[in-house]
Amino acid sequence: MKLPLERGSKGAAVKLLQEWLSLNECKLSIDGAYGAATEATVRKFQTKARISATGIVDEEAWNALLLPLRNATRPLSTTAETFAQRVVAAARQHLKSHPMEIGGQHAGPWVRLYMNGKEGRDWPWAAGFVTYIFAQASEGLKTDRNPLKPTASCDILASQAADKDILLSEKEIAKDAEKKKLLRPGAIFVVRAAKTSTDYIHTGIVTAVQDEYFETVEGNTNDGGDSEGYEVCRRLRGYGNKDFIVL
Repeated sequence: MKLPLERGSKGAAVKLLQEWLSLNECKLSIDGAYGAATEATVRKFQTKARISATGIVDEEAWNALLLPLRNATRPLSTTAETFAQRVVAAARQHLKSHPMEIGGQHAGPWVRLYMNGKEGRDWPWAAGFVTYIFAQASEGLKTDRNPLKPTASCDILASQAADKDILLSEKEIAKDAEKKKLLRPGAIFVVRAAKTSTDYIHTGIVTAVQDEYFETVEGNTNDGGDSEGYEVCRRLRGYGNKDFIVL
């Protein structure tokens, strides 16, 4: 990123600036042109961040804008010893920064982070979020305990798990108490399109397990639990129409 950015600047860097202003609750049009509205919005953000309100984006302002991203992606400051515990810690670390879409469906810097640069209508990002969290959880470990390869597909997630014999079905959990004990925080849930289907349409991280429901952190959802939402949320979900990838 070439700084400073100021009135009269144009292009991809300004578009990225406008995305991060909007994500920091200073919303404006994302058009790649640094005009009067962008300058005023930069001043608003600088005032909010308690830095000099010049209307010019220098290194200090840019670092302040990207603070949520740095907080989410920093190395895990956790004493967690198991890989599963690290998965939960990473998911909660991202949740605190409230990642969400900006600039259209499946768009914006958070989506590009989870989707290896891809964005747009054809790129739902729930599976990308899950595999990013798993990769982050494995960083700093002496041995790689991550069982998953990066993917944007819920079906491929489930297929990888089936190949490694770590896919636990809803039926198995319902009928076998010992099988249900395998479901612990750090697992992944995958939502089936229908009760008997093997077509998976959504996924997320299990953060706590209760008798009749489980708690999650998941991406590409919303408060209603939609699989075509726009943010990372904490949710409570029942066991119906769900299978699980266990660690």
